[in-house]
Amino acid sequence: MNNPLLTVEQLSVTFNHQQKVVDGISFVIYPGETFALVGESGSGKSITALSVLRLLPNNAQLDAVRISLQQDNLLQRSENELCKIRGRRIGFIFQDPMSSLNPVMTIGRQIAEVLELHYPLSGKASRQRVLELLRQVEIPDPQQRMHDFPHQLSGGQRQRIMIAIALAGKPDLLVADEPTTSLDVTIQAQILALLKKLQQQTGMALWLISHDLALVSTIADRVAVMQQGKIVETGLSAELFNHPTHPYTRKLLNALPSMQSCSTHSRQDNPAVLQVKDFCCYYPIRKGIFKRTVGYVRAVDGVSFAIQQGKTLALVGESGCGKTTLGKSLLSLIPNSGGQVIIDGIRLDGLSGEELRKQRAHMQIVFQDPYSAMNPRMLVGDIIAEGILALHPETGTAGRKTRVRQLLQQVGLPEDSALRYPHEFSGGQRQRICIARALAVDPKLIVCDEPTSALDVSVQAQIIQLLKTLQQEKGVSFLFITHDLAVVAEIADDVAVMYQGKIIEQGSAMQVLQAPQEDYTKKLLAAVPILDKGAGLPTTGLMQQPV
Repeated sequence: MNNPLLTVEQLSVTFNHQQKVVDGISFVIYPGETFALVGESGSGKSITALSVLRLLPNNAQLDAVRISLQQDNLLQRSENELCKIRGRRIGFIFQDPMSSLNPVMTIGRQIAEVLELHYPLSGKASRQRVLELLRQVEIPDPQQRMHDFPHQLSGGQRQRIMIAIALAGKPDLLVADEPTTSLDVTIQAQILALLKKLQQQTGMALWLISHDLALVSTIADRVAVMQQGKIVETGLSAELFNHPTHPYTRKLLNALPSMQSCSTHSRQDNPAVLQVKDFCCYYPIRKGIFKRTVGYVRAVDGVSFAIQQGKTLALVGESGCGKTTLGKSLLSLIPNSGGQVIIDGIRLDGLSGEELRKQRAHMQIVFQDPYSAMNPRMLVGDIIAEGILALHPETGTAGRKTRVRQLLQQVGLPEDSALRYPHEFSGGQRQRICIARALAVDPKLIVCDEPTSALDVSVQAQIIQLLKTLQQEKGVSFLFITHDLAVVAEIADDVAVMYQGKIIEQGSAMQVLQAPQEDYTKKLLAAVPILDKGAGLPTTGLMQQPV
């Protein structure tokens, strides 16, 4: 191969002189290749990338024999010299584009900043280059959208803007840190196909940081597996995924959800816990100085379905199709516009005030982001007991404490978790706390809104197993809202596919996932990255998608 583009030797990072999060790792990245660094959350992947660019916080101590970009030793560069390298020779795509983009600057201005910093471009020349970059990342109507602010764009479009900013400096190395986390499968496929296309056009190297092994198998040339700050295995993508040698790599591969799991679900008829008939949720479009209503956005448009006792219905579809709106409006967390909602024989539509509050014990929700769903100033025990106090006030203090201990045990957390705060837990542990809170009032139905989308594969597998176990023990039903079809295959009995506010296909998980009838469903399934664990190379529908 050519001489390495990036060389890292014996890199270690320690926080507060005590906690070593990266422990003596070494690796190289060659020009034009795609190198993937994979591992669970907290393994040190992102810290490794930030170390190369010397973007660590003040309480971090970096130690390395060498960090070289070609023959340039970055450890010997001053901060001013590094500023000329960041964004110019090394571009960075961060995980969450919304928190990385400036909310009060137009996207065109944010791209132009890079051009003004690294090139003598301004005025008309800068504007033309911004338009060229927007076209390159396939933003529709770039002349109009360059004047938009980040909140006016979808998640996939914001990620494309991050890519445009990273490409503006024409970097030799592009670092992509979880660039598709929380994106639905079709947008994920588009983003990765776009990165591959741009890599081929520019000849840059791509450093992909991810916990999604199936996704990595579709794009990476070489892969390094990281565990607790150490690189435990490195190899060519095909060899590593088909013949892993380290037990940790095999553990990660075994934790991947399988699209074939739906065949194992038993089929039996149980009474319906939830019945939804012709349900609608419209948002008014207001224009003019007097904000008159000129039309409606039909977020949920005449949806009907049922969920049996002790069963899971997965609601799938792309971002913006109305999944989350449906879940929240079913529970009257946001207003609905019509239709019937019947839980355990009681109609919820039309109820309000105290009558609606009494029915809250029958239905609960687990949100996508567990950290923002909990009060950071409350102890975990009080967070879990809050619903009991509100809906079952007859339960005394001693009874609530006993119930909290039982719930923590059920979700696999130690009893002393009750005396800690949410920020003291990992993402997977916080999601377990939210599940415990939802179970506290013994609901018949739990709406799970993307509960595993931001979790790595092993924690995701734990949460899925937890939900299945709780369902078997308690007979609770789940409305599982997700864009991850592999997770659907693991957990769902039935599947409903949503598109532009309507359910266009529904049936058993086996029927919908293995013999879809609608073209849209086939499109979703074709975009799912699939890791072939048997003989042969990893396979995917990803690169079959048009760019």
